[in-house]
Amino acid sequence: MPIQFVLLPLFVQVTLTLVLGLWLAELRRRDFKSGAVQPASISLREPNWPRRTMQASYAFSNQFELPVLFYVLTILSIITRHADVIYLVLAWIFVLSRLAQAYVHITNNVIHLRGAFFGIGAIVLLAMWVIFMVRILAGLP
Repeated sequence: MPIQFVLLPLFVQVTLTLVLGLWLAELRRRDFKSGAVQPASISLREPNWPRRTMQASYAFSNQFELPVLFYVLTILSIITRHADVIYLVLAWIFVLSRLAQAYVHITNNVIHLRGAFFGIGAIVLLAMWVIFMVRILAGLP
């Protein structure tokens, strides 16, 4: 499998994280500039940001939870040459679930919908790891 195919889902996930981070920086800049937030009110990570900024902040923070395991698995799959079609399909499902979860998080923030997308991603990532571990431990291709 060409390395570009294997890395493309990872690149999309990284892009999501960077876009959310840049958007969050802009929202925070605007909050300071408008006077909506004073530095002393958030200096110890108090949640005193406007609602929209908090949504962006939590959506950004979420990208450093499950995706970390996805990044590690992608690297290991490349190194061990276990990145195949099954890996690729599951990787795309995982990344699409992350995109959907982030979208819900920064728009209507419907908890049940957001949780469903998180759950789909978590289950898919679990399956990816189980498949990888079984293949490695059993010496399968």
